Amino acid sequence: MRVPFDDKVWIGRSDDGEPGDTRRIFNQVVVFGGAPAHEEGLHGAMKVENDVPVIVGFGSDEGVRRNQGRTGAAHAPKELRRVLAGLPAKTSMAMLADAGDVVCDDGDLEGAQAELASVISDVLAAGARPLVFGGGHEVAWGTYSGLRLHQDRVAAASVTSMATRKLLIINFDAHFDLRQKRPANSGTPFDQIANDCAERGVPFNYACFGISDLGNTASLFAHAEELGVHYVLDIDMQEPQLPQRLNDLQQLLDAADDVYLTIDLDVLPAATAPGVSAPAALGVPLSVVEAMVLRVRTSGKLRAADIAEYNPSLDQDKRTARAAARLAYRLL
Repeated sequence: MRVPFDDKVWIGRSDDGEPGDTRRIFNQVVVFGGAPAHEEGLHGAMKVENDVPVIVGFGSDEGVRRNQGRTGAAHAPKELRRVLAGLPAKTSMAMLADAGDVVCDDGDLEGAQAELASVISDVLAAGARPLVFGGGHEVAWGTYSGLRLHQDRVAAASVTSMATRKLLIINFDAHFDLRQKRPANSGTPFDQIANDCAERGVPFNYACFGISDLGNTASLFAHAEELGVHYVLDIDMQEPQLPQRLNDLQQLLDAADDVYLTIDLDVLPAATAPGVSAPAALGVPLSVVEAMVLRVRTSGKLRAADIAEYNPSLDQDKRTARAAARLAYRLL
């Protein structure tokens, strides 16, 4: 089910009496898709283009429930907007749009993912770039499906085949999320994507950074090897290894035409991100994840991104929300 965004979340402190540029993110938000505008902070609905980022919420933790995790991530999109709203809008940030939320409140995860895919495709068709706030990591299947739906529509209207373009999927995550069990859940999206790629006859180019050796079974490691997944363990993602990781990432980016980036916040240390279903004992430092996310963003190849697994009910002092908002800010 699609719902308009809550315009009350796009509010923040006003420093109008101070000299210089005092704008914050909430001052830059416009409405995507014709939803009502907020008279104080939001501008009217308008066409967005030229790589303008568009926030899309995915209020779901049905996949987490199916995966026997701790639920609560369905409330994340609104809370992430609240924290992002008060961050400063620097001169390089001209506009941010909001397309509202897709909500899964009836157990129909597959229907919600299909609806999210439709929204993502619409955003891409407008020339904009979707940034999805999950929700459990089941959001990944919806975001990916929307990207593929858009590419299929472009291919149908063009003589150029989209199948020749190489899509790179980058996941910052403690887990492979390659479970083969069905029905689908928050642990299955990349196996679903692998199956879709096989059906399409295109390569499954999946790179997963931050994998926990103790967070994945031997079966999952074997399946990742079978699928040719490029992965790096969390122990090799610490600050001393950052130069090498950036070099690895750059090689992957150089070989790709398009990039879908997904961030599961449980890749971060538990002290940084306590508000997730499965906090990490070691994790990857936020500074490392941020540097690599920036490298992806500046590649010019990023087509869609999402941030998953924030659970407000488990957060402490909004630590997880602030870390997520910082990463989202870099993606804007």
